[in-house]
Amino acid sequence: MVIAGLLATFAVNRFFQRDTFDARTASDQVASIVRYGQKLAVAQNRAVFVHIDANSVALCFTSACDTAASRSVPPAGSNSGSKETLAACGGWRNWLCEGWPSSVKLSGGASGFYFDPLGRPYYAAYGDFSTLLVLAVTGGGQQYQIKVSPETGYVYR
Repeated sequence: MVIAGLLATFAVNRFFQRDTFDARTASDQVASIVRYGQKLAVAQNRAVFVHIDANSVALCFTSACDTAASRSVPPAGSNSGSKETLAACGGWRNWLCEGWPSSVKLSGGASGFYFDPLGRPYYAAYGDFSTLLVLAVTGGGQQYQIKVSPETGYVYR
């Protein structure tokens, strides 16, 4: 019984790497937030900006995202509230912004883009998409891709 307890305590940790689960969670969050951003742009007939960096993704109604009024409120009223999210999102709970541990990274595409009122994606800096945008979330030896189609704004894996 003691040996089984010791094995369970020390050996089980080697079977599961949290980084893999964190990367999958982050990729699900990125895909959901980007999809919601497109739908929000169409529903509210306004531009919705997707801000992306290595440790977070967020939705705003302006490119600067500098005021509380320009930040998109999550459908549930608050974000996940994890310590990584609060650190990456300036402590805001009522902003559709999610962060993840430093072991997970988001790369590819641009640092930000927006959906116009018809749901079409545009790069914030230099205009429309001419090719498929591919965002890659990596962590724990895994890579997950989220793709955004140029003309339709369709978000898929």
